[in-house]
Amino acid sequence: MTEESDISLAIERDEMMRDRQIRNIQASLAVEPGLGEQRDCAICGDEIPAARIKALPSATRCVNCQQMAERR
Repeated sequence: MTEESDISLAIERDEMMRDRQIRNIQASLAVEPGLGEQRDCAICGDEIPAARIKALPSATRCVNCQQMAERR
């Protein structure tokens, strides 16, 4: 791969992650916590547990991904 294609792929990946984060934030603002909404982690894509959403409605990461991000 060329450097340009590497950059293009990185930009595309970042845009996809940003779009997923925006959708998750919009969902947290549109739905009352604990009413059965389901959201996916912006990092790994796994479902964020309902208890976490209820405790932190703006959560965009699962507990594991959030802990890894905080260690950096």
